[in-house]
Amino acid sequence: MSDRAAPVPRTAEEVEALNDRLAQEHPIDAYYGDSLFVVRWIEQRRLEIIREMVAATPGMKVMEVGSGGGHVLRMFKQAKLTAVDVSEVFLDTAKKNLRGYDVEFLKGQVETLGLAEKSFDRIICTEVLEHTADPEVVLREIRRLLKPNGYAVITVPVDPLIDGLKKFVRITPVGILLRKRLNWGGDHYHFHKWWPWQFERVLRRHFDVVEKDAAPFSLLPMRACFKCRPL
Repeated sequence: MSDRAAPVPRTAEEVEALNDRLAQEHPIDAYYGDSLFVVRWIEQRRLEIIREMVAATPGMKVMEVGSGGGHVLRMFKQAKLTAVDVSEVFLDTAKKNLRGYDVEFLKGQVETLGLAEKSFDRIICTEVLEHTADPEVVLREIRRLLKPNGYAVITVPVDPLIDGLKKFVRITPVGILLRKRLNWGGDHYHFHKWWPWQFERVLRRHFDVVEKDAAPFSLLPMRACFKCRPL
């Protein structure tokens, strides 16, 4: 596994191949279950924030863009779910983790699927946009697909902070001991890096941001979390 940045994908085939490679190099079940304790702590807090922001009720139509292994959607068993991902590897894992749920699985980039506008009550896009060639294309499609009274819940890693902390840890005895385990989540597949205020500025071109939070907490914002409604 290389620490060098992956090339930005331009075609649908490149997008699928890159995400399949990410899924194979960083098995998502292992990420949630076997990562360093601090990573699991941060991600559990992120999931709690998403669950609270989505506030799904029985029968609500909830879609996740970039559903990965289904670890987010499985918090919403009473909803009608749609899992979208470009990777067959991720979708196979999601099908296993969401067995018994009311869920439709769709493979492809969300903007190419021809979904009906204003058809979802909630849309989740978490830890995805940093992997995309053009995040605003995805945001425009999310806005189009949301019902007028619907909400999007969107999160991104705060990579400028994370990169700085990793750089510091790597020169300590702990960092030398952990070595490659510090490369949690495949950072070299991140094509965009934002501070929370920078990403919020991007969001506000498409949405009204109605709620903000951070995981694990605001003084250590490793994950920036936003609840938005379409403009």
